[in-house]
Amino acid sequence: MVAEKWPFQQVEERFSRIPEPVQRRIVYWSFPRNEREICMYSSFNYYSPEETAAAAAGGATVPGDDDNRLPFRRGIKLLESGYVENVLQVGFHLSGTVTEPGTQSEPEMIYRVAISFDRCKITSVTCGCGNKDIFYCAHVVALSLYRIRKAEQVKLRLPISETLFQMNRDQLQKFIQYLITAHHTEVLPTAQKLADEILSSNSEINQVHGAPDPTAGASIDDENCWHLDEEQVREQVKQFLSQGGYYGSGKQLNSMFAKVREMLKMRDSNGARMLTLITEQFMADPRLSLWRQQGTGMTDKCRQLWDELGALWVCIVLNPHCKPDEKVSWLRQLKKWSDMDVCPLEDGNYGNELPNITNALPQSSNQNPDSLARPRRTVFTRAMEACDLHWQDSHLQRIISSDFYASPSYQREGESLLFNSHGQPLWLEHVPTACARVDALRSHGYPKEALRLAVAIINTLRLQQQRQLEIYKHQKKELLHRGVTTITNLEGWVGHPLDPIGCLFITLTEACRLEDENCLDTADSNSDLKPAIYQHVAVSGCLDSNESYLTLAMEVALMGMGQQRVMPEGLYAQDKVCRNEEQIIFKLQELELDEMLVQVLRKQSIILLEGGPFSGLGEVIHRESVPMHTFAKYLFSALLLHDADLAYKLALRAMRLPVLESTAHAGDVSHPHHIVSVVPSRYPRWFTLGHLESQQCELASTMLTAAKG
Repeated sequence: MVAEKWPFQQVEERFSRIPEPVQRRIVYWSFPRNEREICMYSSFNYYSPEETAAAAAGGATVPGDDDNRLPFRRGIKLLESGYVENVLQVGFHLSGTVTEPGTQSEPEMIYRVAISFDRCKITSVTCGCGNKDIFYCAHVVALSLYRIRKAEQVKLRLPISETLFQMNRDQLQKFIQYLITAHHTEVLPTAQKLADEILSSNSEINQVHGAPDPTAGASIDDENCWHLDEEQVREQVKQFLSQGGYYGSGKQLNSMFAKVREMLKMRDSNGARMLTLITEQFMADPRLSLWRQQGTGMTDKCRQLWDELGALWVCIVLNPHCKPDEKVSWLRQLKKWSDMDVCPLEDGNYGNELPNITNALPQSSNQNPDSLARPRRTVFTRAMEACDLHWQDSHLQRIISSDFYASPSYQREGESLLFNSHGQPLWLEHVPTACARVDALRSHGYPKEALRLAVAIINTLRLQQQRQLEIYKHQKKELLHRGVTTITNLEGWVGHPLDPIGCLFITLTEACRLEDENCLDTADSNSDLKPAIYQHVAVSGCLDSNESYLTLAMEVALMGMGQQRVMPEGLYAQDKVCRNEEQIIFKLQELELDEMLVQVLRKQSIILLEGGPFSGLGEVIHRESVPMHTFAKYLFSALLLHDADLAYKLALRAMRLPVLESTAHAGDVSHPHHIVSVVPSRYPRWFTLGHLESQQCELASTMLTAAKG
């Protein structure tokens, strides 16, 4: 505990005398003990399930490399082949030599490696190979793993200052002279300079008490974080961005984002530090000015990178244990970036002053809701808004801290809104914001807490769905008579910048995913391309035996996909809806349908058919609501073997495409008083209409093929 939490200077100041055996144990336990941390800083990626799924859904491969070329794998091979020698630990400094075996074209090379560490973190590394990369070279990996795996074989000495303290004058003089003789060409000028300064009574060196010792560990004021070469991070991001839309550069930048998430999961402060460095280079990209001047949008691949950047900042600022001064600093930096003219807008458009009808978040209390001027929302706006959120709510704290939090037998006034009829806690918050909390908990290494909040959100969505069905029953006759409906969801969850449905789905399925026991050894290979295998895991604290995290994942995906929502404005936002829908369906197709999942599928399908204006598969939908063809095709294929009648009913209901109807009904109430119409012509601008029509044809073709048998 002392070795991990206390800087050595604090230990020395706390106790007047520290016995030598105690010092040895502190020094011994101060080196990192987790190989996964070494792996994290020596290789680009351990790919998470959602990144693998997203890549596969987009027809891409997960970035990988030949195992023999990856620093972590090569370091293991060097260690296991016996190429690490002369290992010595002096205080908080580890040194050794690593031999790089020769090849037909390259001779054998021996590299000197030095590592400084403090409180179980490597704070600096140097290697004779001259490695210029963000991450540690194979030689640093080999020496680090030698110290972890063969700690008892490492010669251990106390900090050099302790050894010098034990010498008398003659021994000190002999020590210095032998040291200078052994390295006279390198150290003689420095030795003479120091001697002159020490002999001068007025020199600066004589005004300071004591002398520095690079092996004595950290001082109280030193920041305790892993070594990260900031200059190399900047250079590599700049290099990747300069390659434009090339596929390889996009892979590498996605790998860097994945590395940030990995650092956050390990609760490593370098996650925010690395993201800041990446963002600085993104903002300095000269193409931003060009795109703005020309009024053109950036490429899809580039736009997706910016989306991920914004989502990561939301994760950073929502860290449940971040310090207030950190949050203030991040908000200041985010505002600075957001105020820059070249900062990309959230909807991907430049110079478009049309009102944004998809914006459902309140901006400020004094804003006129009927104003035609749309507030400028950049990719950082949501992160800035998230800075105002906190985790101090007592109900929220109880939800995430216990599996057995339930309503008390006696409820006080207002508590009925906090629990459902079964006594399970609810969390009433703007759905994407609530899901951003789940993503933050999961990303910062709190998977159990993320699961508990996810379950509370789904219970809330269920209750809302129930109440929506009751409302529709009272309005059904009138709506069917008029044949039109209003948009009940201005902000769709599918294609949303915070990806709320994808976040809940991943959080729940991760708890059910069977992990490979050898995941560390294969962390950088393409092993994650293997299909995921899931099993049912009972929901903690739930008495329903037919409910598991897997059934909840299926249920929330169906709820989100079936939501009736307005088609967003702009090419990029519309394309993102289609892409996000395909990603969620790809994840759903990974689930092997068993009796429990089919039961959920059937139940939700019936609710969607009966959902009225709240469902995209309801009897009456808004003219500009997002079509359900792609979603219905999945439902049809999944249900066909289990309930053919329901499958055909769903698919036939979804075949409609009302946006192409030539006239609107006389009683059209598509735009309530608080929504400004953005469509001056009869047809709205649906940039993805060609894709939607092809999906409609595919759905029809799928039904016809199935009907023919």
